[in-house]
Amino acid sequence: MTTQPPLLEVENLDITYRTDTNDIRAVTDASFSIDAGEYYGLVGESGSGKSTIAKALVGGLDENAEIVSGTIRFQGQEIDDFSEAEFNEHVRWNEISFIPQASMDSLDPIMRITDQALELAGTHTDWDDETTLDRLRELFNVVGLPESRIHDYPHEFSGGMEQRALIALALLLDPSLIVADEPTTALDVIMQDQILQYLEEIKAEQDLSMLLITHDISVVFETCDSLSILHGGQVAESGSATALFDRPNHPYTHLLQQAFPDIRSPDRELQTIGGEPPQLKEDVDHCTFADRCPWSQPECRAESPPLELVDGTTDHHSSCIRRQELDELGEGATEEASNPARTPLAGGQSNE
Repeated sequence: MTTQPPLLEVENLDITYRTDTNDIRAVTDASFSIDAGEYYGLVGESGSGKSTIAKALVGGLDENAEIVSGTIRFQGQEIDDFSEAEFNEHVRWNEISFIPQASMDSLDPIMRITDQALELAGTHTDWDDETTLDRLRELFNVVGLPESRIHDYPHEFSGGMEQRALIALALLLDPSLIVADEPTTALDVIMQDQILQYLEEIKAEQDLSMLLITHDISVVFETCDSLSILHGGQVAESGSATALFDRPNHPYTHLLQQAFPDIRSPDRELQTIGGEPPQLKEDVDHCTFADRCPWSQPECRAESPPLELVDGTTDHHSSCIRRQELDELGEGATEEASNPARTPLAGGQSNE
């Protein structure tokens, strides 16, 4: 019996932004994989490295960003050092497509949706115009837009309709993987729910995988099969959505979950995580969450904790040295986490 290899593998990825004053470590030793047909979530606050990883997957890193080490493999082939021409020929749109969070800035305002679809197909396929437009009409129906609107300009759509048109374009060339970077952030609550429903329907009807990038862990629990939690460019925890929902084994995951409403406990007071995500200018040799964590110890600052299996599991990993104690530590500690100025550190000191 043979095991099918992952569709996408990110292994020990380090990405640095070069600046005139300091280099910024955006991603450090990040690893995860996505199987064929899997919806995978990448969760974290702004500045955690999520969008940097997304750009790396499609060859869209900013000019001052550099993959310092690590590997990105797609369908078994290393793509992290592909040239622009190689990404266009082998990866972008026909294998990995991208849904950005700023739909109003992503569609060309002076081109009809049909013209943008024809340009995509003309660049990456040998389809004739009729084939492309038939496919676009089909996808407009999938995302809940009237097929008669395919000839409209972007400015004739509402924000939610623009986002759905972007999803249709991302699906146009039948990619194997869609990278969706905060696809519902700019939408109202009702439209967010509709977009998530469309993504669920696409999952059922289309043979593809998705990397859903968001700050909202509740969206990932609802939508994805598995996920990784990022903090300070490090993978804090990874595993199935069920495992991380039922038994979070990293303080950051635990506190993120407490920061979002739970229908089972409608009267529960929502928590906040004090402090700000770190801006890392040196090599990362410690837990990036240590300064914000209510349970940190000196050992947390002594070295970067490895991502290791949680006891009794086969695919649930955590990078916290106290992960096996978290069930006990988490009781009644969320109030302390919301005010890092009063967070107890080892030795009875505080970080005031």
